[in-house]
Amino acid sequence: MNTRSLLWGMLLAGIGLGVAPGALWAAAPELPEGLGAPASDTEEPALPAGLGGEAGAEQTTDRPAAAALPFRLRGFWEARGGTRLGDDPRQRDLSIAETRLQLEAEKYFRGATLRLTGDFLYDDLDDDRSVDLESGEGAFDLREASLVFSPSADTDVKLGRQILTWGTGDLVFINDLFPKDWVSFFIGRDVEYLKAPSDALKVSVFSSWVNLDLVYTPRFDADRFIDGRRLSFFNAGQGRLTGRNAVVMTDRPADAFEDDEWAARLYRNLGAYEVALYGYDGFWKSPAGADPASGRARFPPLSVLGASLRGPVGAGIGNVELGYYDSRADRDGDDPTVRNSELRLLLGYEQEIARNLTLGLQYYLERMGEFEAYRRALPPGAPVRDENRHVLTQRLTWLTHSQNLAWSLFLFYSPSDRDAYLRPRVGYQVDDHLSVEAGGNLFFGAREETFFGQFQDNNNLYLGVRYGF
Repeated sequence: MNTRSLLWGMLLAGIGLGVAPGALWAAAPELPEGLGAPASDTEEPALPAGLGGEAGAEQTTDRPAAAALPFRLRGFWEARGGTRLGDDPRQRDLSIAETRLQLEAEKYFRGATLRLTGDFLYDDLDDDRSVDLESGEGAFDLREASLVFSPSADTDVKLGRQILTWGTGDLVFINDLFPKDWVSFFIGRDVEYLKAPSDALKVSVFSSWVNLDLVYTPRFDADRFIDGRRLSFFNAGQGRLTGRNAVVMTDRPADAFEDDEWAARLYRNLGAYEVALYGYDGFWKSPAGADPASGRARFPPLSVLGASLRGPVGAGIGNVELGYYDSRADRDGDDPTVRNSELRLLLGYEQEIARNLTLGLQYYLERMGEFEAYRRALPPGAPVRDENRHVLTQRLTWLTHSQNLAWSLFLFYSPSDRDAYLRPRVGYQVDDHLSVEAGGNLFFGAREETFFGQFQDNNNLYLGVRYGF
């Protein structure tokens, strides 16, 4: 049975169950810090004092201006600046220099909710400020434009541009095949911008036995991947580090309803544990192949089957997640221009080890399929990937000063690649509206062709200030 057939089977299984009325948007696995959403898509996040309340509050004389609008409005303004710690002749000295205004408007109708979220952005490092909603570049980025409604008591529908996420990893993704913005992640934008929007239809079906999420994306949504314009990287086609001097050109699947994507999740609680099955049918989200004739990067077809389990372990929370990546264009592993199939595994554990001090640990494995065929097919002199790539992560989070000051240190370390990535951050909540933060993106590696080692010239520190309303 192919993956798309399995996805349809998951849909029919979810719809065919005996259902019981329940709350909208049943609980999903807890997300990594900074990537979370409200507990449900229809539940309203807590607002600063003065922006919420009962209808009787409208009689006060100091109502905020937003309360007079026929829709709910909130947002923030922020400014960020950062600099590289070393000299990279392929890039500018500044790593980030921008200011943005985000506005989020919500309008509640009878039985439906309309939500619009957009960022008005001035990026001093952007050569072309024309708007590109696919890449998020330019003076405006549309983060969300969605309509949410419930055709029945056990079914929710969300249609339009939206941020999607699932899985159990902390900044490590296996079955979350929704687009990521790796450029934002590595240059010092807020971690919420690691998640890029999808233009999709999401249908959620709930029952007393199992819940189903089904996501259909009519046209492929790629990652906002590293192409050399903001970050230098190891260009395998040229066998060296490249940046603005050799921006990656791609052949991207772009035919609506032909180059589409399907993703599905079946999940339920077993006592205190949540178990989930996943399926995906689409394409590699970042370039994972090349056209030998044109030299352009490609997004080969990809199918993924996976599972996860998350729940209490001792005094903390543990999780396990796995996925099989079926690279359909190179199942034999003998095409050096297409990434091989892979088995991916994640083990995680998180615990509060002292008052306001939390430790999270993860082990991640990528095991390449058909490794010997891959080695035989490599051109002479090309760098050889390891059959097994191991990555260890550690997150330390310490809250002080009445939990208004947050110290965070996230470390990725690969003993197989002998490289590492360090993300220090400190953030202070000055009051209900104003916050400031400082952090860095620090890369280390013995070889320039490894994943983290290739970014050593991009080491940077940044500062940010945000005012929310």
